Amino acid sequence: MRVVKEAEERKNEILDVAERLFGTKGFDNTSTSDILNEIGIARGTLYYHFKSKEEILDAMITRMTERLAGKAKMIAARKDVDVLQRFTMMILALNVNDSSGRELLEQAHKPQNALMHQKMQEGLLSAVNPVITGLIKEGMEQGICQTDFPEEVAEMTFLYASTVFDDLMEYSEEEEKRKVAAFIYNLERLLNMEPGSMNAAVMPVFQKER
Repeated sequence: MRVVKEAEERKNEILDVAERLFGTKGFDNTSTSDILNEIGIARGTLYYHFKSKEEILDAMITRMTERLAGKAKMIAARKDVDVLQRFTMMILALNVNDSSGRELLEQAHKPQNALMHQKMQEGLLSAVNPVITGLIKEGMEQGICQTDFPEEVAEMTFLYASTVFDDLMEYSEEEEKRKVAAFIYNLERLLNMEPGSMNAAVMPVFQKER
């Protein structure tokens, strides 16, 4: 018996299956036929929602970045928490920590999936950079930090943190301590803060989250 589903439900089902297959097989090694066979739908149904495999990837990344950006916005809105702590909590929250997301990231880091990695990074940067910038400006209003380039500092912070604190990176305890110290050291200089002024607020967040 043919199962008829609402358009949004079917669209999300396609994205769920594509995300799993891209995570296990990689983007290049997954065909639209693989997705069709997994779901059990006609090719016309797939093309009704998505015109190509690349369009599926774009929609999947948009969904993932919206989810992560939503977490970032919730943290940024917590006025009961120190702005520096919120800043660090938000950076760490951008790591994908569910099993399917981790599989997807493992695939994205492979050279043959460079397009997928580029699209994921660009999508996430576009979604969260305004949120990070907002926290930097809040810190400036409080006299905690100062910069003429809040958007650019936000961008550099995101790109550095998304690489160094990626959950897929494996460090010894000593290496991780050094990475955290370097993160704080360089961020203080980007934001014209007194050396060591971020330690008290930021270090407990790293110790709790990592």
